[in-house]
Amino acid sequence: MNEKVVITIGRQYGSGGHEVGRRLAEKMGVRCYDKELLELAAKNSGLAEELFDKQDEKPAGSLLYSMVMDTYSFGYSDAYSDMPINQRIFLAQFDTIRKLAEEESCVIVGRCADYALEDNPNCVSVFVTAPMENRIQTIMKRCDLSEKKAEAHIIKTDKKRSSYYDYYSDKKWGSSSSYDLCASTADIGIDGVVDLILYYVDKKFGKR
Repeated sequence: MNEKVVITIGRQYGSGGHEVGRRLAEKMGVRCYDKELLELAAKNSGLAEELFDKQDEKPAGSLLYSMVMDTYSFGYSDAYSDMPINQRIFLAQFDTIRKLAEEESCVIVGRCADYALEDNPNCVSVFVTAPMENRIQTIMKRCDLSEKKAEAHIIKTDKKRSSYYDYYSDKKWGSSSSYDLCASTADIGIDGVVDLILYYVDKKFGKR
């Protein structure tokens, strides 16, 4: 098809959402944007990339934090100059996501991409999940943590992502009503979720 197709991936921490996005993009022959989106948004906005790293998928900071970080901007675009720093960062990512959707087919992981593209008919929003016990085992191995510390890390990270998403969007993070498709990697594996997404895209658009 001639139209650009964008798949957005929301994910619980430790569910394999990033890997789903990477393998999906590989099969589609397109780029996957995760952390790469931060670098691109910094370049497009003129804001320092360090700011994007510090604010990445974190809930809105306090007024004091925003005021302090405003002095750390290292230059910025006039388009964002009248806003608190956390809002500048979000808007820069928002604009970058929409620009990407106009220019190319791609996969975007996190960063409220589904909200930024909710009026785009060629966007498919996916949320990747897994039971807590599965995610604990994944994070224990990935981060070399004890079971207790892995669970605490998962809870903390999911809370940040949820707060970020719920603050900036008008939807609920992880709620099935917020996405086109929800799937668990524990049920069908990462490749199974990738195939499921491709099947959905194929049915919705006729061909990839």
